[in-house]
Amino acid sequence: MPVTATSAAAPRPLVFAGFPASSWAFALRVWLAMMLALYVSFWLELESPSSAALTVAILALPTRGQGMEKAGYRLLATAIGVVASIAIAGVFSQTDGLLLAVLGIWVGLCVYVAAMLDGNRAYAAALCCITVALIAIQQIDTPLQVFPTGIARGAAIGIGVLAVALVNEVLAAPDYHPVLAGRIEALRRRLTDLTQGTEPDSAADLLHDIAAIRPEIASLATESSIGTARTASARSALVDLVSALSLGRMLAALPVTSAPAQSADDPGREAARLTTISRSWLQSEISHKLAQVRGSLDALHEGTRPYHAWRAPLYRSRRIAAETGARTAISFTLIAIFFALTGWPTTELCLSLVAVILGLGSTAPAPRTFTMVTVAAMPIACALAGILKYFVFNGVSEFQLLAIGLAPVAIGFALLISLPNPLLSSLGRLALVFTIAVLAPANPQSYDPEVFLVTSFFACLSSVLVLAAQMLLPPMSGNRRVRLLLREARGELGQLDSRRDRDLAPEEAAFRDAARVEQILTANGASTLDGQIAAKAMHCFDQAESLRRCRAELERLTRGPLARVVQDAREALARRNGAAILAAAGALRKAASRNNLSANSAIAVLVPASAVFAPPRSPIDPSQGRQP
Repeated sequence: MPVTATSAAAPRPLVFAGFPASSWAFALRVWLAMMLALYVSFWLELESPSSAALTVAILALPTRGQGMEKAGYRLLATAIGVVASIAIAGVFSQTDGLLLAVLGIWVGLCVYVAAMLDGNRAYAAALCCITVALIAIQQIDTPLQVFPTGIARGAAIGIGVLAVALVNEVLAAPDYHPVLAGRIEALRRRLTDLTQGTEPDSAADLLHDIAAIRPEIASLATESSIGTARTASARSALVDLVSALSLGRMLAALPVTSAPAQSADDPGREAARLTTISRSWLQSEISHKLAQVRGSLDALHEGTRPYHAWRAPLYRSRRIAAETGARTAISFTLIAIFFALTGWPTTELCLSLVAVILGLGSTAPAPRTFTMVTVAAMPIACALAGILKYFVFNGVSEFQLLAIGLAPVAIGFALLISLPNPLLSSLGRLALVFTIAVLAPANPQSYDPEVFLVTSFFACLSSVLVLAAQMLLPPMSGNRRVRLLLREARGELGQLDSRRDRDLAPEEAAFRDAARVEQILTANGASTLDGQIAAKAMHCFDQAESLRRCRAELERLTRGPLARVVQDAREALARRNGAAILAAAGALRKAASRNNLSANSAIAVLVPASAVFAPPRSPIDPSQGRQP
C-alpha cells in the first residue's frame, strides 16, 4: 500500500480543554506528589510540612531528569544555606545593624555566584540565599531556633524530593533525551541548509539557539545509569555544531569568483588557486563535522559514549556578575533599612520574601520583568489561599478534604507551567509556590484571620518593595550588558596571541565564544536586538575563531622545512593584516610544494582569515561572499 502524506503524518495528540494529554499527566503527577509529601510530613509530625509541598511545586518539571537534577541541587544548596544560617546567626545575632549588613552581603554574594553559572547550578546559588532568608531572617529575633528550624526544613525538603522521585517513577514520567535529541537534530538541519545557502537563516540566531541548549543537557545525567554518556554525546553534538558553523562562516567569507588570470605569475591566479584549496578543504571539513554531529546524535539515542567527549565551557562576565550582585545587596539593605526606620513588628516574613524574590530574580533573564510577574502573582496567590482556607476548608482538618480542595489549584497551575509561553509558565509556577506558602498547610491547620491578613499583606508588600527598589536602583540595562560583553570580546581578541589557553581546543573555545554571542543577543530580553550589534558580535566571533584555527594548524608545521614560512604567517596574524596573511598563505603553498609536503589545512584557514581581517574595501572582503 503506498504511503500517502495523510497516512505518514504523525497522529495528533489527544487534547482536552485546550491542553494535550501530556500536560494533564504532568499536572496529575504534581498534585499526587504534593499530596504524598504533605501526608508523609503530617504523619511524621514535621515542624514545617508546607516546605515539602513547596519543594514539589518548585520541582514541577515535565520530565524525570530535569526534576531530579534540580532536586539534587536543591538538597545541596539547602545544606549550604543551613550551615551559613547557623554561622551568621551565631556570630552576628547580637549586632543588629551589622547583622542586616552581613545578610545583605550574603545575598549579593549568592547573586554574584548565580550570575557566573547557568541552569540549575545558578538556581542552587540563588537557593543558598533563599535558605538563609527562610531560616536566619525569619528567626532573627530567636537565634537559638535557627538550628532546629534548619533541620526541620531540610527534612521536609528531603520528603518532597522523595515524593517527586517516587511519583515520577511509578507513573513513568517521560525522559528528556528524546526531546533534546529532536532539538539538536533540528539545529543540524538548519545548519546544513545554512551552509548550502538553501535557507535565509541568520548565523547569529542559529548560534544563539545552539548555545541556549547547554544548561539543559546536564539533566540527562540523572535520568538513568547511562545518563552520563548521553550528556557527553549531547555536549559533543553542540560543540561540533558550533565548529561546523564557524567553518561555514569561513567558507562564506571566500570570494565567489576570481578574475581570469593573464599569466602564470599573475597575483589573481595565485589568489584563485589559494581560494580553491581553501574552499575544497573547508567543504570537506564541514561535511566531516556534520557527520560527527550525526554520530553524536546516534550515541545520544543509544546511550553510548561519543567519538570525542568535548567540553562545552560557559562564558560569564565577572564585571556583569559583580555589578548585579552589588545592586542586589544594596537593594536588600535599603529595604531592611526601611523596615528598621518604620519600626513595624513582625516584618521578618516580608524581609525574607524580599530575599527570596531577589534571589530567584537573579536567575531570570530580566529581573525587573520577573519582579513584575511576582507582583501580579502574589495577590492571586493570597486570594486563592484565602478562598481555600475560609470558604473551601472552613475549619475542617481531614486530609482527604485538603487533597480534594488543593486539586484544582495544583492541577490548574501545573497546566499553566506546561505552556510554552514563558510568561504564563512563570506566572503559573510563582502563583502555585506562593499559594502554598501563604496557605501553609499544617496539622492542625490554623484559621486565625488576623494572622492570615498580616501574612498576605506582607507577602504583597515584599514584591512591591522589590519593584520599588529596582526602580530606584535599576538592574543593569541590556544596552550596558551588550557594551560590556563586546568590550570583553575585543579585549580577549587583542590578547589572543599572548594568552596560552592550551586547556581548550579550538572547538571548545568556539563554543565558549558562542555562549557570549548568545548572551549578547538575549541581553535585552524579548526586545529585538539591533542588527549592527549582532553583526559586531559575529565579527568578533569570526576573528577569534580564525586566529585560533590558524594558530592550531600552524602549530603542526613549526618543526621542519616550513618553520620559517610558518613564523612569517604568525607575524602576519599578529599584525591583523589581511594582505600579509594572504601573502603568507601563498608563500606557505609554494614552500610546501617545493618540499613535497601538504599544508592545505593551514592554507585553508589562512585564506578566510585574510578576508576576515581585510579592510572594509579590500579586494577580498567578506561582503563579496555569502555571509550566512
